[in-house]
Amino acid sequence: MHVYLNNKLVLSSDAKVSVFDHGFLYGDGVFETMRVYDGVVFMLDEHLSRLYRSASMIGLDLPLNFDSIKVAIYETINANSLKDAYVRLTLSRGYGPVGLDPELCKEPTFIVIAEEFREYPRTFYENGIKLAIAETRRNLKKAINPQIKSLNFLNNILAKMEAKDRGAYEALMLNVSGHLTEGTISNVFFVSDAGAYGGHTPLLCTPSTSCGILDGITRGIVLDIAVRDGVMVKEGEFTREDIYKASEVFITNTTMEVMPVRQVDEVSYKAGNITKLLHKAYREEVRAYVTNIKGSGPSLWGYE
Repeated sequence: MHVYLNNKLVLSSDAKVSVFDHGFLYGDGVFETMRVYDGVVFMLDEHLSRLYRSASMIGLDLPLNFDSIKVAIYETINANSLKDAYVRLTLSRGYGPVGLDPELCKEPTFIVIAEEFREYPRTFYENGIKLAIAETRRNLKKAINPQIKSLNFLNNILAKMEAKDRGAYEALMLNVSGHLTEGTISNVFFVSDAGAYGGHTPLLCTPSTSCGILDGITRGIVLDIAVRDGVMVKEGEFTREDIYKASEVFITNTTMEVMPVRQVDEVSYKAGNITKLLHKAYREEVRAYVTNIKGSGPSLWGYE
């Protein structure tokens, strides 16, 4: 297996980072995860734009420009002979003496890891997964802005541990006001049958970014599809009681796509029509994207 480390491909056995790297010492850095379909990185520009945003929000300069990062990503995919893959891009503050001052680090550490994508069990999509609402709260927005996709994931790890202890696959986190935010690695949606804007049309609900969530790329695609296909949508503040009363629940992220939920705490759900509609439509968006990239011919970034 090959890993792209700083400015070159190396064998994974030789991909070493110093114990003085501030990503290791303090979680000082940012990352992105991407999915590769048939050799094409899905929504690559959007992921790199968010990486740049995260880095800029912590005063961290990217060591490569966008085109060079794309080259590094595709070189890593091709070096590992991958077609359907998971890509993790990590950017840390880099090597430096012990201490919190960012100026102690002169050069950032840049890493691209590409591995074969392992499909989730079919039963997850057929029957759904279980979620647990964690006691661990989402970081306060004014303490750590959730728009920063940070290496510091301890808050999410604690919530994940809670979920596992309760036999759940994923945790949902509330903010300090008791409103739903997101999962440890996912955004959450639910369908309310109470009626959209006073009517009887089912309403697709998801916490707004003001609640303290990362604006997931998959989340954005799903919202666009829903609006396009005539599903009524509401982004806002919701409580655990709102999701308990829902008729459908699903979560989204880059690797899961649209994943149905069968249970939240002790409340059960079925994968309903809206969940199925959005899952199918999302896969169609992926196929169209991949077809379009392939149709443009060999790219700057090594795709053939």
